[in-house]
Amino acid sequence: MAEIREERVVNRDGTDGVYVERRSGAGRTIAIIVILALLVIGVLFATGFWKADVKQGALPDVNVSAKGGELPAVDVDSKEVVVGSKKETIDVPTVGVKDDGDDDK
Repeated sequence: MAEIREERVVNRDGTDGVYVERRSGAGRTIAIIVILALLVIGVLFATGFWKADVKQGALPDVNVSAKGGELPAVDVDSKEVVVGSKKETIDVPTVGVKDDGDDDK
């Protein structure tokens, strides 16, 4: 939502004027979306829904000249969610009230 601020000013020629400043909350909105996305990703890794297997990489050998090293291989596995239905027969107990004839009033 845009914020509008009006301010009465006096122009150079002595006449009254209105200075209008409009500000949008786009930066704040983008920051909130980025923070929420990071929180969702953090929860997915914390609960084990996403898993990152990082394999060992090699550092470069540095002599008189340096050779480039290898980046570690990352294998990200996401869990598979399977949704389905099947028919089951379940025995449901019956519940009743037994009157013992005692009238407490």
